[in-house]
Amino acid sequence: MNRFLIASLSTVVLFVVFAATASAADRAPNIVFILADDLGYSELGSYGQEKIKTPNLDQLAKDGMRFTDFYCGNAVCAPSRCVLLTGKHGGHAYVRDNGDPGKMLPETKALGAEFPGQNPIPDEEVTIAEMLKQKGYATAAIGKWGLGHFGSTGDPNKQGFDLFYGFNCQRHAHNHYPKYLWRNREKEVQPGNDRTLHGETYSQSQFRDVAIEFIEANADKPFFLYLPFAVPHLSIQVPNEDLDEYADMKEDDYVHRGYLKHPKPHAGYAAMITHMDRDIGAILDTIEKKGLTDNTVVMFSSDNGPTYDRLGGSDSDFFASADGFKGLKGSLYEGGIRVPLIVKWPGHVKPDTVSHHLAAFYDLMPTFADIAGVKTPEGIDGISFLPELLGEEQKEPEYLYWEFRSYGGQQAVRMGDWKAIRQNMMRPKVANAGKLELYNLKSDPGESKDVAAEYPEIVAKAEAAMKQSHTTSELFRIPMLDGKK
Repeated sequence: MNRFLIASLSTVVLFVVFAATASAADRAPNIVFILADDLGYSELGSYGQEKIKTPNLDQLAKDGMRFTDFYCGNAVCAPSRCVLLTGKHGGHAYVRDNGDPGKMLPETKALGAEFPGQNPIPDEEVTIAEMLKQKGYATAAIGKWGLGHFGSTGDPNKQGFDLFYGFNCQRHAHNHYPKYLWRNREKEVQPGNDRTLHGETYSQSQFRDVAIEFIEANADKPFFLYLPFAVPHLSIQVPNEDLDEYADMKEDDYVHRGYLKHPKPHAGYAAMITHMDRDIGAILDTIEKKGLTDNTVVMFSSDNGPTYDRLGGSDSDFFASADGFKGLKGSLYEGGIRVPLIVKWPGHVKPDTVSHHLAAFYDLMPTFADIAGVKTPEGIDGISFLPELLGEEQKEPEYLYWEFRSYGGQQAVRMGDWKAIRQNMMRPKVANAGKLELYNLKSDPGESKDVAAEYPEIVAKAEAAMKQSHTTSELFRIPMLDGKK
């Protein structure tokens, strides 16, 4: 071959390689947000867990930043996810509690839906996925949705997601060996499953595989992969090969209530989390193999605190799931809403760092907007914590806010080291209903000593923040705040 032709071809090849490399570096970063379901603050090794193995997530923490004072959106599934996806705290968010919409829409029924779905977010709500699509992101939600069935305004395909795969309705997600999963509006039969304790096709493994398919199919463009996994939410179910890893784990007698009964609930619960951890490792390996690691932000968190009262065989005391914090799932005390957050972004987030910045789910939307270089929707409540990730000067929030009408009715505010909470707001006849409790989390992280009487000026600030943050929702009224309908 003519040496001049060889030289020309070599130049062309080098140019193509350089152009591809430059293009990958110049495009907006990929964002992968992984959400566990009912995982406690200290159920990862990097957060102090001693009985459950989470090597991949522990490595993620070593490779990135671990937050100590991060909070979910609310104390149970649906409202927490609404806060996450819409950037509005519980006083402004549309969905503020779990609940079904009542009558199923004809369009939903026509698709063969068997579970009712949750109250749908309306058309006018802008989700993170819709926001990122302004920048050309491919988008997927894989796992558990819980914000409106197909055919409703909360249909994930109407809320910015190109692909939805998994459980649309939270009730459907109460069994990890379902007869089918949804791929957008189509039912996908899961072989060998009959919705009993065991089966042949484990939903969590399916989520892993579809996530890998999505990454491989969209490796040449920016993508937002939202992975709201359905574990370790009950029922306790896991493949036997995963259970074998915890064959020697101690089991205790207990009175079983709710969900399917597992013969080895301690081992089963631990194995569910370890299985999830292994799946996350496989997803991270795929990102690495596709050459996307340096341009991909990976975050991991949980939608609320761990389960209470050995429901379904769970045992938050045995695993010290809430790290000694007061309260569990359903409570606005720390154990119900303080959750892990791990962030990895090579070249941007310094490895093996710890952040004490105060942040919550509604801060994710503006953070993602800053990462992607897009504008946030109007009316959101969050503050971007991108400066914190980059090691720059970070603005601290004046306060963080939650409200939740279930489990008696609650409001809570965190202001620096101070935490204020009101309870029994749906039970006005209970003694001291709505009375504000105040705790100093720096000296009393377990919220054991109410010091409201000693700090009236802090109480006044907390009450003002609560009043300022609450707007009336006709769907989720709190009579003590909104009056009787």
